Amino acid sequence: MCGIVGYLGKKKAVSILIEGLSKLEYRGYDSAGIALIEDGVVKVQKRKGRLANLGETLKDTELNSKIGIGHTRWATHGEPSDLNSHPHVNGDGTIAVVHNGIIENYIVLKEWLVSEGYKFVSETDTEVIPHLVDYYYNGNLEDAVIKATQKMEGSYALGVISEKEPGKIVAVRKDSPLIVGVGENEGFIASDIPAVLNHTRDVYLLEDKEYVVITEDGIKIMNSKKEEIKKEIFHVTWDVDAAEKGGYEHFMLKEIHEQPKAIKDTLTSRIVKGEKIKLDSISLTKEQLENIDRIYIVACGTAYHSGVVGKYVIERLAKVPVEIDIASEFRYRNPLINERTLMIAISQSGETADTLGALRLAKEKGARIIAITNVVGSSISREADDVLYTWAGPEIAVASTKAYTTMLIALYIISLYMAEIKGTVKQSEIEKVKDGLLNLSEKTVEILNNTEKIKNFVEKVYDQRDVYYLGRGLDYAIAMEGSLKLKEISYIHSEAYAGGELKHGTIALIEEGTTVIALATQEDLFEKMVSNIKEVKTRGANVLGIAMEGHDYIEKTVDEAVYIPRVMPILAPVLSVIPLQVLAYYTAVRKGCDVDKPRNLAKSVTVE
Repeated sequence: MCGIVGYLGKKKAVSILIEGLSKLEYRGYDSAGIALIEDGVVKVQKRKGRLANLGETLKDTELNSKIGIGHTRWATHGEPSDLNSHPHVNGDGTIAVVHNGIIENYIVLKEWLVSEGYKFVSETDTEVIPHLVDYYYNGNLEDAVIKATQKMEGSYALGVISEKEPGKIVAVRKDSPLIVGVGENEGFIASDIPAVLNHTRDVYLLEDKEYVVITEDGIKIMNSKKEEIKKEIFHVTWDVDAAEKGGYEHFMLKEIHEQPKAIKDTLTSRIVKGEKIKLDSISLTKEQLENIDRIYIVACGTAYHSGVVGKYVIERLAKVPVEIDIASEFRYRNPLINERTLMIAISQSGETADTLGALRLAKEKGARIIAITNVVGSSISREADDVLYTWAGPEIAVASTKAYTTMLIALYIISLYMAEIKGTVKQSEIEKVKDGLLNLSEKTVEILNNTEKIKNFVEKVYDQRDVYYLGRGLDYAIAMEGSLKLKEISYIHSEAYAGGELKHGTIALIEEGTTVIALATQEDLFEKMVSNIKEVKTRGANVLGIAMEGHDYIEKTVDEAVYIPRVMPILAPVLSVIPLQVLAYYTAVRKGCDVDKPRNLAKSVTVE
């Protein structure tokens, strides 16, 4: 997830672009850049790091251009660097492009363009775009952009300028957000409304495959056949702070609702019906996999909870023994590691100190390391042998939501890849799981559109001193994550327990009015979980049950039931965690807590 801006009008573009990027920096902060048409020539300035670095570069530069595009980056292809930063240009630097999204077929396009004589200088997927536009350019920029996008697969919001047509910006969106700001004798493009609010509150909200041409004569919106589209102006009434959150009250709620897209993006190009599973540039042969006798999954906090699911899934599909370890404990127990060991190190930030330390120990002893992280160029991504990135985009709230679900998706992809290579599961079963994964995004939307029962249950939770989460199998892993979410943002003491452990001591804590959240999404464990629910109900517990659609029998044993859409039980964790995130969020709001910045916590734990 990156942020793009563009401006054409009567004012100096550079200050408007930098201001707009500052309002979008929450969308990415690996690097930033702008391209202007100054004295008839495309001029590009870009810098690695925060936007302030670019501002420092530009502060003593006199730039009078009235047209330009800008970008703040969250890296997906190519590590953060000046070279990989946007804007990207064609060979002679006459066309500049900014891009938010992922070009799925960029490798195929790049190989074709190289065969046509084009040269590439970056590691990014975006660089194919200016070359494609150049290839199709025949005197009309919008025609070239239309033809280029018809060759592209994936998601994109683009802003394009060319010194051959110095009074024009061409933009388009597909599966990535883009708005058009309408000012007096000026036009704007941006990934999000905050970028333009200081200049206009009138915007067009673009739909997929709508193209925009901004010139001194005005703004034209059209389809790929160049047929003009008439749209109503949307007048923004939000304040700037609310606009940065997309109209949501908190970043955490915004990020909960971004999960369908994050899931879809993380699956993109890796899981395709009828095709072999792809692990980006990771190569694990059948011989290498058969030489692995042990897998360690090492992580902390929420990432650790994703690893608990990963252990179950890898053992179930790839038939390899997996140990899941808390990174802060791993190094100090003299783990058995050798060259037949594979470690999967999971960290949203890629900078978690304990996980990095565990990785380094494993490397010293000859293990192979696969990192799962959300941040390109992070320490863990650099030091691992291989990296599978989650494409969640920046996560601002301290309590992780979309990063967690995309970690799960990454672990499913790795598990299926191993199973496919080793042949431990029939191909028909693999295709069934793949199909289930590809449907998760829309099923997530379904859950997010039906949260009233969860919101209502908050009134029974928010004033509690203790809350207990119960589950069996994969549900126990999700119970741990749900419990963590509640305690870290609402400050309510909560614990997760395996259902079968109730009678081994935990049930002594249950008394009249105790709140229990019980997960029962696993088909083969449903009856046993219902028995556990009856045990706590008998002792006066107030129970919220979470089950699969069709298991309405659970309503006979709980006070309130929430259902997730039917899905293969092995995939249920991706869906069942969402009601728990929503419950934690609204409980914290009801208590008046600082949801995005809970006390004593940091987003990334970079010290032991």
